[in-house]
Amino acid sequence: MAAIALERVAQDGMRVRADAGAASFRRQARLEEHLAEARELVRALKAQVAADPSEAKRRSQAAKLRAARAREACIGAALARLPEVAAAKRRNGGKAEDARASTTDADASVMKMGDGGFRPAYNVQFATDCEGQVIVGMDVVTAGSDMAQLAPMVDQVEQRVGKVPEQWLVDGGFPAHEQIDAVAGKTVLYAPVPKNKPAKANDQSQDPPEGPAGAAAEQKAPPAVSEFAPKPGDSAAVAQWRCRMNTDAARELYKDRAATAECVNAQARNRGLLRMPVRGLAKVRCVVRLYALAHNLMRMATLAPQLIGWGTGTSAMTATAV
Repeated sequence: MAAIALERVAQDGMRVRADAGAASFRRQARLEEHLAEARELVRALKAQVAADPSEAKRRSQAAKLRAARAREACIGAALARLPEVAAAKRRNGGKAEDARASTTDADASVMKMGDGGFRPAYNVQFATDCEGQVIVGMDVVTAGSDMAQLAPMVDQVEQRVGKVPEQWLVDGGFPAHEQIDAVAGKTVLYAPVPKNKPAKANDQSQDPPEGPAGAAAEQKAPPAVSEFAPKPGDSAAVAQWRCRMNTDAARELYKDRAATAECVNAQARNRGLLRMPVRGLAKVRCVVRLYALAHNLMRMATLAPQLIGWGTGTSAMTATAV
């Protein structure tokens, strides 16, 4: 017996505060300085541990050495991540030399949060069945943008449950054209089509002159084109997506996205998924997996309690009969 049909899935990302201080982010030059200092401290502590014959003193020095080694490893990890951060800066139009990484949690990234502020965070991705609100896919990424997260999640759900939902709903942060092409043939994508930028007239600072000259000036402005009309560079999948979203049926179906994804995100916030209690991407993913398991157990208790052994005992059957 299946608890969900998995016909329609909504995917969304939520930024969760990382356990890293905003002041722990450093540029390359400062990181290299801190790394040199950390290595020198480790060398000095090693010499002290080897030279001091006192067992109690050795234990104290060994503890300091472990802490120094841990700091050295964290700074090294931050330096190793800088090229990734610099590449993201360049893609977003920033300067690579402004790239910074944290000395306490190298995997954390500074992201724009829901309140408009910028803080160290992780981007938690959930794919949720629209009918039963069961989480069928999850991931944690270090990029603040959702733009590259569609195709990997579709592949994950296919591997996890053995099928791809017929319909996949995402918000406007997901549908990059290459992502639409990647999922074409696997699922039908529903996502808002961005509006075209307004056409620019040659000179809007003054009213056009009257007479033939004014008419000629008005004709210079290109005609408005609907965002739903296929564009010259569109692939077949992108053109179909544009046309699909220009129907009343698609607009009505798309309402399930907010009702599903936003609800699951709100539940996560209400249940304490506000700040990660651990550091490092691997540990953060473990925390999110545990949350998804707990969420699904609570959903199973509502949707199909018999699948988890609830409601099958004598007392439960008696209560149901009454």
